[in-house]
Amino acid sequence: MTNASRAAAVAVLTGFFSTVVMAHDFNVGDLTIDHPFSYATPPTAKAGAGYMTITNNGAEADRLIDVKTDFSRNAIHESNMVSGIMKMIFQAKGVEIPAGGSVTFEPGGLHVMFMDLEAPLKHGERLPATLVFDKAGDVPIVFDVSKRGADAGVGHGAHIKPE
Repeated sequence: MTNASRAAAVAVLTGFFSTVVMAHDFNVGDLTIDHPFSYATPPTAKAGAGYMTITNNGAEADRLIDVKTDFSRNAIHESNMVSGIMKMIFQAKGVEIPAGGSVTFEPGGLHVMFMDLEAPLKHGERLPATLVFDKAGDVPIVFDVSKRGADAGVGHGAHIKPE
């Protein structure tokens, strides 16, 4: 193997392994929680948001009924544009994860609202949380905090590429 081909192989493998390390899923029973993340917040922010996709590979629906953390008070919210004004809707009864389907928590839509933050969310932090489901019970996860901005990308893709 030539030095050039070794270098190419190392570059490919490094890219592959950094992608594997950056992506993270959590599984319990028929549920998969794909890549929970949040964005860094300004130093004086008292709120942030968490995003992820929850997939239910089972034959019965489940319901996300709560999100618990030690760093904030939390609620499940949905943002909707009403007459040109963004409105927040509190999802008191939780969110159904349909059998054989998925629900995406994303900016501008359904999200976990981190309220009364004890400290700003900083790029690179890993924030432990527990998702509470009606049937699956408590599922420990970690929200990865990414930087915000045009160079950070949008949604899940921002977390695949190394920053």
